[in-house]
Amino acid sequence: MRKVFASLIVAAALTGALAPSSAQEKVLRVGVAKALATAATMIAVEKGYFKEAGIRIEIEELDSSANVMALLAQGQLQIVEGGISVGYFNALERNLPITIAADRVSTPLGHRLLLRKDLAETIKKPADLKGKIIASNGPGAVTTYEVAKILESGGIGVKDVDIKVLSFVNMGIALANKAIDAALVIQPWASQYVEQGLAVVLADPDDYADPKPLTIAVNLINTDWADKNKDLVRAYFTAYQRGVHDYCQAYHGGANRQAVIDIIVRSGLETRPDVLNRFPWPARDPNGRISVPSLLDMQKYYLREGLAAKEQPVERLVNNEFVDYAAQKLGRFKLENTASALPGCR
Repeated sequence: MRKVFASLIVAAALTGALAPSSAQEKVLRVGVAKALATAATMIAVEKGYFKEAGIRIEIEELDSSANVMALLAQGQLQIVEGGISVGYFNALERNLPITIAADRVSTPLGHRLLLRKDLAETIKKPADLKGKIIASNGPGAVTTYEVAKILESGGIGVKDVDIKVLSFVNMGIALANKAIDAALVIQPWASQYVEQGLAVVLADPDDYADPKPLTIAVNLINTDWADKNKDLVRAYFTAYQRGVHDYCQAYHGGANRQAVIDIIVRSGLETRPDVLNRFPWPARDPNGRISVPSLLDMQKYYLREGLAAKEQPVERLVNNEFVDYAAQKLGRFKLENTASALPGCR
């Protein structure tokens, strides 16, 4: 289920982050769902922000979400970066010691509901998808929630379509083979499949998200560990948020954009610089705060669909204390390239 991210180790080694730790250096195990949003972590590693905080992180790539919550709850991982899914809400129902501590991806997401190109003349709006096959990367994944928000605008729901679970890579193959009619796809695949002539954009989930902004990926922490190591967790998220600030400056075309692209390429998150220059990056809250209304709406969806059984209060769903501490230490994010018209990361 897990494997060490070899390319991330290379990037970390550039700053000596994986050198033998001193007596004062704390080692944290961080599980990461590999995505462009992971760039913030890798910036903090390569620029030495964690090292300055006396922290050495061991990053493990998560190639399955099946037992991630258990690994976090058992303390095998202290922090997990990944998408919000029904698994999180179910873990809270089981009273596992976990919570959301920081935003990772929020509106604009760059996600797209793609339609097979040969269907463009017959399917014009979400309501026309009734009875069609739509790919998502999991029935309880946040992408299926995004599909649901789009379908709701046409007066239908996920039960009115056939949800097929595929990886984002395999969605392109399925579109080409006409095995599916549509797919909810993240970047860079969303733009690539359109560019390759496999699909057209039917809808942008950001346009259908209500309430906004839509938060779809987060940083989760083990709460038992966090309660016993408050200073360490504060130090971690302060260092992490420095990486987030750098990411957001680059997102807006700041002076550091090429340096951040170089880090992304070296880390293996995306090895093609042209893709990073041509296609949109996922946005995020630069101060780490979660969109609580979005999270509550997501919980409501999972309850309505029978995927979750018990409503959780806000204070159980989110703990903002560590990103608020980081904002106090670092100051709130200030955009350097004020000429940027891009929404998000502000």
